[in-house]
Amino acid sequence: MSALGAAAPLVVAHRGNSSVAPENTLAALESAWRAGADLVEVDLQLTADGVAVVIHDDEVDRTTTGTGRVDALTATELDALDAGSWFSAHFAGQRVPTAQDLLTFVVARPGLGLLAELKGSWAAGDVRRVTAAVEDAGLAGRVVVQSFDVGTVEALGDVAPSLPRGLLLETLPADLLELCAGLDVSACNPAGPLLRQEPGLVGALHGRGVRVLPWTLNEPAHWAAAAGAGVDGMITDRPDRLRGWLAAR
Repeated sequence: MSALGAAAPLVVAHRGNSSVAPENTLAALESAWRAGADLVEVDLQLTADGVAVVIHDDEVDRTTTGTGRVDALTATELDALDAGSWFSAHFAGQRVPTAQDLLTFVVARPGLGLLAELKGSWAAGDVRRVTAAVEDAGLAGRVVVQSFDVGTVEALGDVAPSLPRGLLLETLPADLLELCAGLDVSACNPAGPLLRQEPGLVGALHGRGVRVLPWTLNEPAHWAAAAGAGVDGMITDRPDRLRGWLAAR
């Protein structure tokens, strides 16, 4: 089943259940799964030796015991860092997962979808490292790859045209519908405030066959507005609370 094939609106756990566990770690992903998230959203970057790893910032300083840029560290150096104790001593020993760790996690949890953001600009050869691993894991029907970077989305289409892909938005380009059509994306995922800025956005994208999963919505008022707009899912730091809110509707 497609990662976007369940009944809307889907609960998408932003960096895992990142309000109760250290973001982008296996602990946060496990917590999101147990909370009933439909998809987990993560960030992927490349190490100095070309290994895709799950981390948001360009530098490791905020979320690990290390310092420096992700792309200046090898996968082995990154694996030696603690990615949990900054959040709580309870999570000491958590590591920065590799993309392979991530895919192994998803494979073991049938029905869980993955929304994977490629951070920054990726060349076709680097994109292929991720898409090939997704396909080899048999997860093509449960994964959506996305990026803010138009060139990266284009590379995803060139390398793995059958893999669902999404375009992330922080601002609204004037030619959004044409851009989505040219990129042949299955999802367009805007910042939450853009739904208020452009009330017809969801309907316009749906009219082009493009699904909409805004980020990062953490309050009931925002959930209600997004649900009223007809979004296909909501990316949230509180998948546990969103799941409960949806159940009570």
